[in-house]
Amino acid sequence: MRIFARAHQLPPRLAVAAYMLHSGADMAGADEERAAGLHGMAAGAYPFLGSMEPMCFIRLLSRAELALGAALALPFVPSLLAGAALTGFAGGLVGLYLLTPGMRREGSLRPTQQGIGVAKDVWLLGIGLGLVLEELARCGAPAPRH
Repeated sequence: MRIFARAHQLPPRLAVAAYMLHSGADMAGADEERAAGLHGMAAGAYPFLGSMEPMCFIRLLSRAELALGAALALPFVPSLLAGAALTGFAGGLVGLYLLTPGMRREGSLRPTQQGIGVAKDVWLLGIGLGLVLEELARCGAPAPRH
């Protein structure tokens, strides 16, 4: 088995993996009320989700978080792939923050008390982009000479 993650990438990958695995497992046991609340917030920001059943939405979200957490935790999953998946997922969360009324202070990016829980997900976007940009930069770099 070939290891694709570099040693310095493991701490952020494992930190995010732990967070995603916990969140995905927690969401797997969500009841109808929680599913309806999360689905309603997501559908408010992304109207195409409105036609989906809340329990189906929460199951898919749970599975996505579990899969993403596993991809980040397993060092043989290339950092470019894991980082791209994390960037896409986190981009959706940041979009949710930006598009949901009441999450931000009027005319500002600063969160309201209600928005703090979602605004903090910007760290996921930063880690995902860091993994992607590092791997893309390495692809363009000349091979070291020995």
